[in-house]
Amino acid sequence: MRNKLILSLLLLTQIAFSQESETTKDTTVVFKKRVLEATEVDFLASYYKQDGVHSSVSGGIGSENLTDIASNIVVAMPMNDDDVLTIDAGISAYTSASSSNINPYDSANPTPWQSSSGASEQDQLVSLVANYSHSSDNRNFIWNADVSVSMEYDYSSIGIGGGITRLFNDKNSEVSVKANVYLDNWQPIYPKELQVNQGPIFDQNGNNSALYNPNFVEWDSTNRNSYSASFSFSQVLTKKTQFSIFFDLVQQEGRLSTPYHRMYFADKPNFYVGNPLGIPNYQNESNTGTYQLADAIEKLPKSRFKLPIGLRWNYYVNEHLVVRTYYRYYSDNWDITAHTASIELPIKLTDKFTLTPMYRYYTQKQSKYFAPYETHVSTEEYYTSDYDLSTFDANQYGFGFAYTDIFTSAKIWKFGLKNIDFRFNHYDRSDGLSSNIGSIGFKFVMQ
Repeated sequence: MRNKLILSLLLLTQIAFSQESETTKDTTVVFKKRVLEATEVDFLASYYKQDGVHSSVSGGIGSENLTDIASNIVVAMPMNDDDVLTIDAGISAYTSASSSNINPYDSANPTPWQSSSGASEQDQLVSLVANYSHSSDNRNFIWNADVSVSMEYDYSSIGIGGGITRLFNDKNSEVSVKANVYLDNWQPIYPKELQVNQGPIFDQNGNNSALYNPNFVEWDSTNRNSYSASFSFSQVLTKKTQFSIFFDLVQQEGRLSTPYHRMYFADKPNFYVGNPLGIPNYQNESNTGTYQLADAIEKLPKSRFKLPIGLRWNYYVNEHLVVRTYYRYYSDNWDITAHTASIELPIKLTDKFTLTPMYRYYTQKQSKYFAPYETHVSTEEYYTSDYDLSTFDANQYGFGFAYTDIFTSAKIWKFGLKNIDFRFNHYDRSDGLSSNIGSIGFKFVMQ
């Protein structure tokens, strides 16, 4: 799992103007406030740590230990009164016990419960997003276009998109439509034993064997394309209440499985490398020197349709407290259904400091293509033991702490510090996965 932080900036302001009359010789000055007064720069950083016992690389068992450190810099620049260019550049670096076992031969004591020392233990994701937005003179119509690119060792992506937003009813109502296309490509990395066998190989009884014969054919295509359309409507109901509804249409085509996710079939014999004495305890964390060779790799359909539908409801209680709520229903044609509900309670402690407790609940019904370790049979058309596609519940607890100074009294060179935002969340999943994530952001304004 990779944690990626991308911040999108779009500031809407009121406009005051008048028009000179040719007949009355009106001398009123025409004035239009800029959409963005000055260049803004955001520095974002996060630290993510997880662990679990259902590694997809090891066919549904094994360590999911992963650490990810990510950082982004987002620069929003006013091009003129109406247009804003935003550049978001990010890098994410991770180490993973799970992915390190793509090559079990890297370790003298291979096991799904510990990290190997090979090159696949770590990787970096580099991303760049450019967004250009234009607002009409009365600020009631906005269009934007964006292009993105990201790259890591075995995966690359290029994206293009755009959208329009219409405000009406004295800016109390807003309708938005967006569309995006992502053209991705794998540089597939397969479990090492499927390409090169390095013996000795042992059967289930710990005897030397030459019968290992996996069901494996390299991919004949490596593309994965995603197409999405998003629709949203928001409405200010009263001075204290605002709500919005949204839904997305997402179609994915191409290689939707992951090439290094192993499969173990119930109707196939088991083969191992390492210490044969560990075979009886293979599924236990006490196994410190035995690794089971793959029967095949994950296989999923080459098409997937997703439909999330959700709403937000915000209520201003008083000058010290706001209630923010969120709900989303999700379904797809892989038979996954899910519900997400969350609440945030920003509490204004002073003019500059805000504390925000938050909670999120998620529940999911599994895909029809999922089954645990050594449960699938080799005659099935599709199969995966990736627990992200399983049935589970999850709870996330956290808080945020923000400092805001609209006068930007603290300065670094030509930039005034406008905001500092820190967040921490703890996540628990019913299948044993748990994680912690902390993030911090600094917003500066050029003066």
